Amino acid sequence: QVQLVESGGGLVQAGGSLRLSCVASGRTQSIYAMAWYRQAPGKGREFVADIRWTAGDTAYEEAVKERFTISRDIAKNTVYLQMNSLKPEDTAVYFCASKPVGQARLSDWGQGTQVTVSS
Repeated sequence: QVQLVESGGGLVQAGGSLRLSCVASGRTQSIYAMAWYRQAPGKGREFVADIRWTAGDTAYEEAVKERFTISRDIAKNTVYLQMNSLKPEDTAVYFCASKPVGQARLSDWGQGTQVTVSS
């Protein structure tokens, strides 16, 4: 099992930037990929971005791909989400998650960090 702790959320004005961090601990050697999801009030959890832990390949949800950047620091067991040009519709709780090697689904989730973008 992998434990995940997010940080970096907060209140920012539209057009501003935030960088989220997610530190992994536990069975980190089993990580195949890490992802960021978000859940806005009254909505379901949606995919934001992911990154293959070793190869570094990335994928993004269409609405964020020109504004957000996912990256990782393997030595620090940390994944980041740099969010630029934030919009009020980016307001949500942001979660990181990990997918182990050999499994098709994300298996571990963090507790989430709130991002609020004011207009």
